[in-house]
Amino acid sequence: MKKLVLTLALVIGMLTANAQFFVGGQLGLTYDNDTENTTFRIAPEFGYAFNDAWTVAGMIGYTHMDNYNSFYIAPYARWTFFTKDFVSLLVDGGFGISTGKHKGASSVNGFEIGFKPGIAFNLTDEFSLVAHCGFLGYRDKYNGSSVSGLSLTGNDLSVSLYYKF
Repeated sequence: MKKLVLTLALVIGMLTANAQFFVGGQLGLTYDNDTENTTFRIAPEFGYAFNDAWTVAGMIGYTHMDNYNSFYIAPYARWTFFTKDFVSLLVDGGFGISTGKHKGASSVNGFEIGFKPGIAFNLTDEFSLVAHCGFLGYRDKYNGSSVSGLSLTGNDLSVSLYYKF
């Protein structure tokens, strides 16, 4: 029994020796002149980096437009495949589920599964800025949109700030 506990402690210690937790997320406020809609979005993220290449994380988000509210949750795995100085290239693979409601209408549930390429700028040892552009996968009524294949719209552009500890 002592050997088992010691072995487990050693394995956990080796897995977490270079690991880091991080928190961060997205915050947005936009106004569309054409539709005269104001959109507010908040999406905190939290995660765990096993090493320089692999991370698991999740996002919980809320979006509010004039007559629409949406809540979503999206766990993902991140693979960082290239790093040079303070710049890294990465791809997030995951899925998400959402529920949204237009005022006076029934709730609509949606989901997505796919990949989001991105670039990270490691500003300091603790702070990183990560930008994603595009989505490759399947999305059905997720946060009010549907996609099958590649999407490069403004809705698929995001910037996040992370703090590692």
